[in-house]
Amino acid sequence: MTTPSEPGNATPPRRSVFGRLRIDAFVAAAVLAGSLVAVAATGMGASGFHHGMTAGTYSAADVSAHVDHMLKHLYVEIDAADAQKAQITPLVQQAVNDLLPMHAQLQAAHEQAIQALTQNTVDRTALEAARVAHLQLADQASKRLTQLLADVDDVLTPAQRTALAAHLKQMHAKS
Repeated sequence: MTTPSEPGNATPPRRSVFGRLRIDAFVAAAVLAGSLVAVAATGMGASGFHHGMTAGTYSAADVSAHVDHMLKHLYVEIDAADAQKAQITPLVQQAVNDLLPMHAQLQAAHEQAIQALTQNTVDRTALEAARVAHLQLADQASKRLTQLLADVDDVLTPAQRTALAAHLKQMHAKS
């Protein structure tokens, strides 16, 4: 019997919790702000940016440019009026600014977990502290993203919300 990580098995390997949570705030900021994706605090398992950016270290300018690019595409998908764009863009930019600093905090918690796991004896206290830090940051990101979604929904018409939902469903089917 083969395990999920063995060659020839169609089942993809399970990502570790730390692998998923390590980049949550940063990825969620770019992906959600760019595409307004709702994610649950424990389900932020995106492995990278949509539309060509992969997980890594990016400057605030890189992220801003990516978000602007994503918003342009999104505005076409939902047929946003100029007045709506003028309202939504600052909402998204503020969310990105609020979430971007969490990336460094998540990286620090991830490094703490790796150090705890690679000692001669596993440092359970440090490992638990890293887990708690990941969960707290994921919760903060989820709350901020939920706020963004509600704020954007206030700007959209019901037809646009339906178009947005269809677009997001299609995007997630690809990932």
